[in-house]
This record gives sequence, structure tokens and C-alpha cells, in this order.
Amino acid sequence: MAKGVAPFDGVVDHRGEALPVLSKSSANMKMEKLLNTPMPSFDKKTPGSPFWTKLAFFFCRRTAANQFRTIEYSGMEHIPTDRGSLCAAWHTNGLIDPLGIMLAHPKEFVMGGRHDLVTRPILSFWTRRLAVQPVVRKAELLRGGCSEEEATNLNGRSLLTLATGISSGFGCVLFPEGTSHDLAHMLRFRTGPMRTVLAAAAIAKGSGKKCPVMQPVGLHFRVRHHYRTDMWVEFAEPYYLPEEKIPTDLIEAVQKREWVEPPGDLVRSLRDGLRPHLLPITPNVSSWEEHGAYHIIAQIESRINKKPLNTWRSEVLAAREVRDRFQHETEGDDGKPIPVQHPIVDAAKELHLHLQERNLDGRDLDSTGYRLRKGNPIRSVGFGIKTLLMTTLLPVFLLAFTPQLTLGRFLGDRTDEGVDARTTYQFLAAMFGSVLLWPFFALIGAGLIWLNLPEVASYFGNETLHQIGGFAILYLTMFPLFWASGRMFGFWWDGYVDTRRAISRLMASKSYNQSLEDNAKSLISKLETSVER
Repeated sequence: MAKGVAPFDGVVDHRGEALPVLSKSSANMKMEKLLNTPMPSFDKKTPGSPFWTKLAFFFCRRTAANQFRTIEYSGMEHIPTDRGSLCAAWHTNGLIDPLGIMLAHPKEFVMGGRHDLVTRPILSFWTRRLAVQPVVRKAELLRGGCSEEEATNLNGRSLLTLATGISSGFGCVLFPEGTSHDLAHMLRFRTGPMRTVLAAAAIAKGSGKKCPVMQPVGLHFRVRHHYRTDMWVEFAEPYYLPEEKIPTDLIEAVQKREWVEPPGDLVRSLRDGLRPHLLPITPNVSSWEEHGAYHIIAQIESRINKKPLNTWRSEVLAAREVRDRFQHETEGDDGKPIPVQHPIVDAAKELHLHLQERNLDGRDLDSTGYRLRKGNPIRSVGFGIKTLLMTTLLPVFLLAFTPQLTLGRFLGDRTDEGVDARTTYQFLAAMFGSVLLWPFFALIGAGLIWLNLPEVASYFGNETLHQIGGFAILYLTMFPLFWASGRMFGFWWDGYVDTRRAISRLMASKSYNQSLEDNAKSLISKLETSVER
């Protein structure tokens, strides 16, 4: 867990379950500023400012390309294009979760989120221009962050606004769990997304439009808080709403722009109906050790069947098949997955933990599955070339990225919101640092080149106008150089991580290798015996 994470303070909901502990930011509620949040407009292509929305997503895509080693999207054909959709997913990676969904979804989004998104310094500049609507969670209400009347008024306005946007054909993403977390399974669902989409369906039905759908989304990260990890965003088949059950009084109320609560039975039915759609596309296991065991089994079986898992998506799908094979009861009475007790899973856990000791995983096993694979010397040549190119661009990289790296590492390691918020801070530091600081650093870089390399200045001639134009060209050239140095660092980091893993395999002791081989043979023997039966 990240440094400074606030301890549980004993506050629970009506079911007796612990509510999310408030961070300093979420505990600081600024009601006047929240009530003055700009409202979105649904008569144009983007609910917020078209210029700022396009610019924000441009920066987000550039930053995501450098944040992740691989990004894969699938299932976009499942998204209806003739109506709005409320995307619902499990929530384990802070702001990266909605970002991954929105970058792949074909529609523009009306956005809602935790209240402090529209009051934080710097971040609020963008969220207000994107017309993000603030939502007060039960955690803030029960801990005295605001009165029940204030929460009801603000949430009613925000949820009605989001519902109007969804009914107008826009996309939206809300997380049923209500908070980002570190667990390997989903928390109990809150009702906010269901109430919102039912209101959207009532608006659409009253206006003669097609009712929106709930769009289940699977979010898969290899190691969510690591730089240059793998991400796969999986859009599942839509969950259609029971249109015939939407009451007339709800339709009439929302047509008048009045928020009324949808019937409780209908909300709970929708909540309970959504969960089975999301469970299969999440890890849905009792622990991360069990999750790692299924991935180990998937990797071992890929070697037995000679069908290598070459992508993160293929590994997730293979591990999912393994999980479904062993997991007969998905949830206990408390809503949590029941730990699987099986000799094969136990042996896989042991092998997973053994590899994890040296920061390795199933990809590091050789073609037999018994031993660690050897390194590929050709890859060391590639890493050498990357190192040479990175060294060449190092002065540019240090000028452009030192503040972002320092700030992202500091905030990510010291956040009081848990490991799941680490990548959020690193992403925001990278993106906003570039937007805010690069214009200034480009001036410094161009000035240093101009003053220390006289031949550059002389190339443009001696006339003042030519000198000014030449300096302007040099200044603008710094931006693609900054970007290239950042991308090169990402590629170099991939090579560095691969080399570090290769060294870890080569430096493993004989006793470690022997123990690993014994564990792997035991697991493979159990798998083969299981197949024979």
C-alpha cells in the first residue's frame, strides 16, 4: 500500500460494510464551487467545450501511448450506435479506468465523478471545461463532509444531468462499486449508476427516443500501478433495460427536469442483474495469489498444447478459462468469491509465489514449463541500440521530463488513496506537466542552443527579422524533440525491464532452479493426471 494511506476509521454503511476512507482531497468539500459547476450542453457534438475536449483527449492519447507498453481494445461492435450507453466496470485503477474506456468508445461522453475532481487545483481547469458533474458519495455524507440536503440537491442535479446526456445519445461511465480499490474481486454495488440509467431511459422513453443500454466493460492491467504495463479494454455485450417497467410518474418528472428516485425494487433488480454481466470479465477471485495461480496454469498449458500466449489479451482469456474450470461457486453469502481449494490451484499458487520472489511470472518459463528460459542475445543488441539513442536524447529528456518524473513519483508514492491511485498521479503529472511546463522549457532549450551554438544563429542570417524567425523555428522544434525523447524513454524502459528479467533468470541459484523445477513438475503432473481422468 502507498505511503500515508489513511487507516480505517470505523464508519460503515447500512449493511455494516466499511465505507471508503476519505483522502484529504475528498474530505475537503467546497459546496459553493460544486454548485457552480458548469453544465454540459447536449445540442452539439461534445457536452463540454469542443475545443478543450478535443485538446484534452489529444493529450490523453499521447500520454497513454507512453504510459502503457501495449494497449488493446476489443468488442466495440457490441456498442449500440443508435442510442446512449452507460458503461459500467469494476474499479481498480483510479482515473485510468474511465480514461481507458473513453479513449476506445466511439461516442463523446457526458462525465460525472467524485466531487473533488472539479475543485482540485489544475485538474479542475480541465474538468470544468469538460463539464464534469460532481457526485457526493455516501462516504462523504456519513462522515459529515456535507449535509444530507446538500448531497441530495447536488447529486440529484448531477445524476439528472448525466441521465439527460445519456438519453441524448452520449456515452457515460460510472462505477457501480463507488470507489477504486486494491482487491481481486468486485465490491458490493452501489445504486448510483442504476438510478442514473433508469432516469435516462425515462427521459428517452418520454421523448420517443431509443432507451439507452448498460455497457459492461472489462478492464485488464498486467500490473496496474507499473509504468509501461499492458492494458486490455474489453467491451461485452450490452445489458438492455426493462423498458416496460419504467413507471409513468418517473417519465413525467424527468420531462420537467425534476429529479425523483426510481422505484427501489427496479433499482435493486437492475443492480443485481448487472453483476452477473460484470463478474466474468473481472478477475473475480478471492486473492491476487489465486489470480496469479490461474495465469501460471494458463502459461503451463499453453506450453503443453504448443499454443503460446503472445499477447496480454490471450493470457487473460486463457486464465479466465482456467478460473471457470476450477471455480464452481463464484460468490459466498457476503458477496466475495469463495477461495478455491484444489491440489492443482494450490500447486500453481506455490509456483506463482516462487517466481514472484525474483519478480518473474509464467512468461519466464521455457518451452517445457519446467525451467526458466534463457535470454535471447539478439535482444541485448536491440537494448544496446535503444540505450545509445536514449543517451543521445538524454539532455532533451532531462530538460523536458525531470519535473514530471519527480512530481509523479512523489505524489504516486505518498498518496493517501492507496496503490490504485498511483498510476493516476503519474499520468496526470506526465500530461499536465507537459502542457504547462513544455512551453517554458522549450524557451530554455532553444535559448541554450542559440547561445552555445553560434552556427545555428548564423544560419538564419544577420537581419533582425530573420533572427527572430529562426529562433521561433528552433523554439517550435523543441516540442517534437521533447515528445521523441519521451517515447524513446518508454522504449528504452521496455528494454531495461526485459534485460533486468533476463539477468534475474540467469542469476538464479541452483537451489532456486531446482526448487522451481520440482514445483513445476508437480503442477504439470497434476494437470496431466487431471486430463487423463
